[in-house]
Amino acid sequence: MRTEPHRNPVNPLTAVRNLGILAHVDAGKTTVTERILYVTGTTHKRGEVHDGTTVTDFDSQERDRGITIFAAAVSCGWGGHRINLIDTPGHVDFADEVARSLRVLDGAIAVFDAVAGVEPQSESVWRQADRYGVPRIAFVNKLDRAGADLDTAVESIRQRLHPAPLVVQLPIGAEDGFGGVVDLLRMRALVWADGRDSVEERPVPDELVDEARRRRRVLEEAVAELHPGALEEFCAESAVSARTLEGALRDLTRTGDGVVVLCGSAYRNRGIEPLLDAVVAYLPSPLDVPAVRGVRDGGEEERAADPAAPFAALAFKVNATATGRLTYLRVYSGTIRKGEAVTVWDAGAPRTERIGRILRVQADRHDRLELAVAGDIVAVVGLKTARAGATVCAPGAPLVLEPPTTAEPVVSVAVEARARTETDRLVSALTRLVEEDPSLVVRTDPETGQTLLSGMGELHLEVAVEKIRRAHGLDVRVGRPRVAYRETVVRGVTGHVHRHVKQDGGAGQFAHVVLDVEPLPESSGTAGGSATGFEFRSVVVGGRVPQEYVRSVEAGCRDALGEGPVGGHPVTGLRVVLTDGATHSKDSSEMAFRTAGRQALREALRACAMVLLEPVVEVTVTVPEDSVGGVLGDLAARRGRVTDSTTRGGAGTGAGTAVITATVPLAELFGYATRLRSRTQGRGVFTTRPTGYAPAPASVSTAASGMASDGTPAR
Repeated sequence: MRTEPHRNPVNPLTAVRNLGILAHVDAGKTTVTERILYVTGTTHKRGEVHDGTTVTDFDSQERDRGITIFAAAVSCGWGGHRINLIDTPGHVDFADEVARSLRVLDGAIAVFDAVAGVEPQSESVWRQADRYGVPRIAFVNKLDRAGADLDTAVESIRQRLHPAPLVVQLPIGAEDGFGGVVDLLRMRALVWADGRDSVEERPVPDELVDEARRRRRVLEEAVAELHPGALEEFCAESAVSARTLEGALRDLTRTGDGVVVLCGSAYRNRGIEPLLDAVVAYLPSPLDVPAVRGVRDGGEEERAADPAAPFAALAFKVNATATGRLTYLRVYSGTIRKGEAVTVWDAGAPRTERIGRILRVQADRHDRLELAVAGDIVAVVGLKTARAGATVCAPGAPLVLEPPTTAEPVVSVAVEARARTETDRLVSALTRLVEEDPSLVVRTDPETGQTLLSGMGELHLEVAVEKIRRAHGLDVRVGRPRVAYRETVVRGVTGHVHRHVKQDGGAGQFAHVVLDVEPLPESSGTAGGSATGFEFRSVVVGGRVPQEYVRSVEAGCRDALGEGPVGGHPVTGLRVVLTDGATHSKDSSEMAFRTAGRQALREALRACAMVLLEPVVEVTVTVPEDSVGGVLGDLAARRGRVTDSTTRGGAGTGAGTAVITATVPLAELFGYATRLRSRTQGRGVFTTRPTGYAPAPASVSTAASGMASDGTPAR
C-alpha cells in the first residue's frame, strides 16, 4: 500500500534495497520476514514459526527448535523496488552468521519486543551493525501483547543503544485493542481491521488528534536539532513539512545520526506496509553507500556499483551439500554471466574457476538467472573451493575485498564415530561443516588424539553435531563440552637471556637474545576484561640485532604463544621487548633467531607469574517473581555475580516477572537450561552475551591444567 508510489528510476540500482532483519531471539524477526513476503505477494499463505511453516526457517532443526539458526536470503518487490532480504539468527551462539550477513548488507531493520525493549542480543547485533556502518530503522513489534509500551521501548533504545530515536508513528489502541497507527509525517490513520489483510487509510481519530499533533511537534524538533535543512525550515516557518521531514529522516538514517522508529504487530499482520514504505524511503540503495574498497597489487582501489565496471563480489555464505556447493555472493561491481570464468581469492591464493549456474535465492528454493549485476545478492553453482570471506572477481582485474572477521571459538567438544569404519565419513562431514561455518574449528588434540570441534557456544555445537547426524546419517559420540581457557602474565621478568647455539656439522646456528616480558596495561584481569593481544617491541641499539632478525624474533615469540606454562593454553595479554642481542658473522640466520625467540619466551613465561583466564558471559534470566530466590541461589553456586535485578509488573504480589542480570563463568552454564526449567516449572528463560575473560580460581586452574592439588595428574 502506497498513496504516493515511487516511480521507477532511470538507474535500476536505485530501486534495489539489500537489507537484513536483526533482533534478539524471539523478538519476531522471522515473523516480520514472513509478513513482508506475504504483503508483497511473494507468498500466498502466512507462515508461522510455531507451526514450522515459515519460508526462511526451512531447516529441520530450525523448525524443531523454533528459532532461526542459519541466515536465509529471500527477494520480493514493493512499490517498483526489489528488496533482497536476509533473515538472521537472534541467538548469541550464531553471532558470526549475523556478522557475515551484515558485511554484505546496505541497510537493516532492527526488531524490538514492545514489552522487553532492548535485550542483550539486540544490543550485540546493533554494535555489529555499527562496526560495519550499516544504516538501520527500528520496528517495535508485538504491540498487541499485555504490557506492551512503545514509549518504554523507545526509551530503552535511547539509553542502551544511544542513537536519537525518531518516532514517526503513534499506536491506535493498546495491547489486545491495538488496531493501527497514526502516520505522524502525513497525519493520517492506518487501520488494520480484524479478518482483513489490507490496510485502510482514515482521518486521525478525534481522541488522538491532540496527542498526534504533540508528537509531530516533538519529531520536528528532534529532526531540526540534527539536520541543518530541517533546522532552517523550522526556524523560518516554525514547522517542518512532510517532504522536508522525509528527506531529513533519509539523511539521518544513512549517516547513523538518527534511527526512524515504527511500530506494529507482525503476528497480526499490522504495521508491515508502512515498514516497507520506510525501507524504500529511508534505507540506502547500492548507489547510496560508499564504493567498495579492496587491495590490488599492494595498493587500495575502489570499485563503484556499476554494471559496466570490472566484476567484483564477496562470498558470504556457503552451503556444501551432497549434490554440490552453493556459494552466496554479494555483487559489488560489474556483471557476471553463467559459464564465465572468474578468479577466486581465498587465503591470499588466486584460483580460476567457472560459474556454472546463477540463482535468485528464495530460502531453500531458487530461480535461475542468466546474469547477475552490481547490487545483486545471488547464489552460484560451480565454485568448488570458495569459502565464506573469499573474493570472486574478473580474471583481468583482480581485487581482494576485506573478509568478515571471525570470532575465536570458546567451547569445544570431542567427537568420534561410534563405528571405526565411519571415521573417514566423519572427517568428510566435519570438513563440510567448517566450509559452511567458519566460526567452527576442527583440530586434533596432540595429547589425546581426540578430534575436537570448537564453536561459539553449547547450542552452536549441539546444532553442528545434530547436522552431522541428520545430513550424513552418522552415529556420533560426543564428549562433555570444554571451554577455551587462556593464560596471561600478571608479573613479568626483565633481562631474560637466551643463547641458541647449534653445531652438528655444516653451517651452525647462533642467536643471542635478551627479552623483557610484562603484562599489557589493559589486561588487568577484570571480568570485562580485555586480557587480549600481544605486543612486540625492539629497543636494541647499535645494530646489535639486524632488523630482519628482529622480525624473526617476533615470529618466534608468536610461535611460543600457542602453549602456556600453566596448562598448555594459548597465552595472551602480554608485551615482549627485545632489549639486547648478539649475532655471529657466519652462523646467525633468520631461522636461528626465530628458534631463539620461541625458546626464550617459553623459558621467560615459566619464570613469570601467570594466571589462568576463563571466558565469562553476561546472563540475563527472566523468571516469575516467586522463583527469584532459588534462581539467585543457583547463580551464586555457579560463581555468578549479580549486577542488576528489576521487576516488571505485579511487584510485591508474586505475579510479576523478574529480570536478573549476572556475570557467570561460561564453564558453569553447561546444563543450565535444564536446571532453570526445573526451578521455575518451565517458565524461566535466559540469554547470554560474551563479555571477555576473567581470572579463574585456583580450583579451576588446577583442573584446567590437568593436575591435582598435590601436583599429580588429575583423574
